[in-house]
Amino acid sequence: MFYREAGQYKASYGADQAIFPIAQDRFVVLAGMAVAFLVVPFLASEYTYRAVLIPTVILTLAAIGLNVLMGYCGQVSLGSGAFMGVGAYAAFNLAIRLPFLNPLVCILLSGFVAAAIGIAFGIPSLRIKGFYLACATLAAQFFGDWAFLRIKWVTNHTPSGSVNAPPIQMFGYDLSSPTATYLIALTITIVLGLAAKNIVRGHIGRQWMAIRDMDIAAEIIGVRPLFAKLSAFAVSSFLIGVAGAMWAFLYLGSWEPAAFSIDRSFQLMFMVIIGGLGSILGSALGAIFIVLLPIFLNQALPPLGALIGWKISTATVSHFESMIFGALIVFFLVVEPHGLARLWSVAKEKLRLWPFPH
Repeated sequence: MFYREAGQYKASYGADQAIFPIAQDRFVVLAGMAVAFLVVPFLASEYTYRAVLIPTVILTLAAIGLNVLMGYCGQVSLGSGAFMGVGAYAAFNLAIRLPFLNPLVCILLSGFVAAAIGIAFGIPSLRIKGFYLACATLAAQFFGDWAFLRIKWVTNHTPSGSVNAPPIQMFGYDLSSPTATYLIALTITIVLGLAAKNIVRGHIGRQWMAIRDMDIAAEIIGVRPLFAKLSAFAVSSFLIGVAGAMWAFLYLGSWEPAAFSIDRSFQLMFMVIIGGLGSILGSALGAIFIVLLPIFLNQALPPLGALIGWKISTATVSHFESMIFGALIVFFLVVEPHGLARLWSVAKEKLRLWPFPH
């Protein structure tokens, strides 16, 4: 009864096409942002920042980037981990070769480098699609793994390939504390997430979805596959590249090429599948789920095993994590292909009719 549109009239086209046209949605979003910015910094511990909040926020942006490509444009990608690495190493090189640039500026500029690389590897999508495109993007992942490890210029000729991010400062203030890092990552993710939401709701997003649904029919009605597909690769790679730079600068601090291996690509794909293809909210829900599930299993399984007389080791917990991931992916693909976002949408529809029968 509290989630109704009765009396909420749209007097203009802009009001009808707002991101959150229902007042209750706006209140919930504003309340959530207020809690995230004003309450969490006073309550969260350093462990909560490092283990939950910061990785969740950064991976949400990376999942949004992958969802732009896979969910909205229908182009399968297995190279998102490499594009995160491109963003990380691009920001690192910008910071050390242009020391007058602020590290936060380097993080944002790294997205344009990743976008350029994404366009280059997106060119095969003009001729191939589906499984063959997945193989082509997988080649980008392998090339990235090789480049990060073998091209010494990328790592500034460090012998081990491990590099360190410069300290984050602004106006003379040190921003390397967990609270400051969390707020920076949250701000960048919200701004770029809203930008992505507006893009997919505009004419560019409609072209992506037309290509996704039926590319031949889209071309017949005037959609240019060249522009649609390459723009999707560019926007996706930009978001993933910025997320990779934040992952390196704000979360890891120091990293090596293995931090952006194919495992990272699969992790992002799992987020998109479980959260929901073609949904910005689903990207956030998938990131939250993937980050929190291992922590929950590590905390819950050993005591549960002790109750039944079974000592569960850390390796066993890791095996359970892999099995649950696999089972959930199969479940969502078969039962609910649109993932957690669809379940949330169904719950909202039921709330709009409650308590009346339906």
